[in-house]
Amino acid sequence: MRIQSFEEFSLVRKKISKTKAANQGNIRIIVYGSTCGLASGSKKVLEAVREELRACGGNDVLVLEHGCMGCCFIEPYISVQQEGLGFTVYGYLDAEKAAEVVRSHVVKSEIIDKYKIDMAMPFFAGQERRITELLGEIDPLRIDDYIVHEGYTALAKALQMDSAGVLEEVKAAGLRGRGGAGFPTGRKWEFARNAAGDRKYIVCNADEGDPGAYMNRAELEGNPHAVLEGMAIAGYAIGASRGYIYVRAEYPLAVETLKQAIAQAREYGFLGKNILGSSFDFDVELFLGSGAFVCGEETALLASLEQRRGNPRTRPPFPAIEGLFGKPTVINNVGTLFNVPLIIRKGAKWWSSVGSETTNGTKVFCVTGKIKNSGLVEVPMGTTMREIVYAIGGGIPNDKEFKAAQLGGPSGGFVPNEHLDMPIDYESLQTIGSIMGSGGMVILDEDSCMVDAAKFFLKFDQDESCGQCLPCRRGLPLMIHYLEKISYGKGEMDDLDSLVELADCIKKTSLCALGQTAANPTLSTLRFFRDEYEAHIRDKRCPAGVCRPLIQFSIDEKKCVGCGLCKKICPENAIAGEIKKPHRIIPGKCVKCGLCKDVCKFDAILVR
Repeated sequence: MRIQSFEEFSLVRKKISKTKAANQGNIRIIVYGSTCGLASGSKKVLEAVREELRACGGNDVLVLEHGCMGCCFIEPYISVQQEGLGFTVYGYLDAEKAAEVVRSHVVKSEIIDKYKIDMAMPFFAGQERRITELLGEIDPLRIDDYIVHEGYTALAKALQMDSAGVLEEVKAAGLRGRGGAGFPTGRKWEFARNAAGDRKYIVCNADEGDPGAYMNRAELEGNPHAVLEGMAIAGYAIGASRGYIYVRAEYPLAVETLKQAIAQAREYGFLGKNILGSSFDFDVELFLGSGAFVCGEETALLASLEQRRGNPRTRPPFPAIEGLFGKPTVINNVGTLFNVPLIIRKGAKWWSSVGSETTNGTKVFCVTGKIKNSGLVEVPMGTTMREIVYAIGGGIPNDKEFKAAQLGGPSGGFVPNEHLDMPIDYESLQTIGSIMGSGGMVILDEDSCMVDAAKFFLKFDQDESCGQCLPCRRGLPLMIHYLEKISYGKGEMDDLDSLVELADCIKKTSLCALGQTAANPTLSTLRFFRDEYEAHIRDKRCPAGVCRPLIQFSIDEKKCVGCGLCKKICPENAIAGEIKKPHRIIPGKCVKCGLCKDVCKFDAILVR
């Protein structure tokens, strides 16, 4: 069914809405099964729901599979919508619990309170869901679901405007790139629109590789048509007729979802020739990356798209002037493109009604690490870290102290406790040596060693560096050498000055953004946690008890009851003692693996 005109599109929307309303049924069960859900067992939950419905004769119950709503901490979860009982979400399920929900809620119309999730809890109520509004609400494999929720109406509206007017609306909204440094999207589009070239391209950068970040994956798995609509609007604004989505092959569910979405969009006439009967042609092709983190850098990404090795190149020329195949190219992140239909459909004034003084709109963060409520969090720009961590995220598990939040991935920095009340936007983060990045937010508690954290991110960047330029190829290993010296208790105070000098040199001389920002985690830990570095050097002590060469395990005889669990699990037979009598650790045999501490139920294992 190819839609040939704007009028026909309006009629199709009405028909789909009417059909969907008629097919809703009295009871609807949704199983949320994105990658995180699948990893948690959502397929088994789905099978249990269907099996139990067959057993109890619930053939009229509508069972659907949707993407994740972002509340990863309650996986696997389902929702039940039933007349008289409203909308109920059940979390922390398994197959047995899911079957119990069907027997109680569906058959007896009785809600099970012990599995019920309070949708008024701050994690949900504290968010401003715009980009994530349809995640979990629609079936990502059915284009009709997207259309019912005003999908592709922004594209239809844009095609009835002058292309320059579309560009001006995006500029008026003040949309800034959601994938890194926050460059104004409208200006980037304008550069490409005004550039000379017989062909222009739109490229969606879905090469999400930051540790602890999966915003783009969830967005693509839950609402793939939003990015296609955003790309088509961008193509119309700059005069491009072709687009590419560069997505990593490690996201198989996102890849399959996008393939189906592209096919459906072509079938309905939202992609291809003469879109909605207009003179505008635009099509999208999917390109699978091989997982190289450096290909997230735009010039390396373009090289990979051209079937060359994904190495960055010097700029200028910038891709907006000379990009893919030497033609003007706009490269936008998934989150950036998700905002475009909202701006066109609801207007720049509405879209910019939330945000900070310097940055309009909302931002989706992926909150992971030492946090009670992990998952996707969408908040207005300018929201404080304290609101995200404590109000929405529920705070730190086991009443531990918040120590820092790592923002911006390996290119970012750490936001310490003293800056918990700082508004989060591009400019504010830059003042403390951090960046927004794509939106990964890894929470660290009091048990985290900042020397070890800096070393982790620096090693990640070293492994992912293309190695073209000397600063990365030699500078990063040398920085790691100093960090390892310190973590092994062999560091000297002069090493701290050497780290700063090296970091400054690498930032100024590296070829691309990966090298220029690789030292940020180290610099921010030196700035805010210098006392920890000094403790490693002067006192030969790791305050967090993480760096193995600097810690010792022992057993508190007053707490030890002699249960023998630690002795059984010790891989080196380094624990001695009789049953029901206090045990002891043999220092020369202990390899400091920490397994004894993990299994001890009496908190008798001491780490110093």
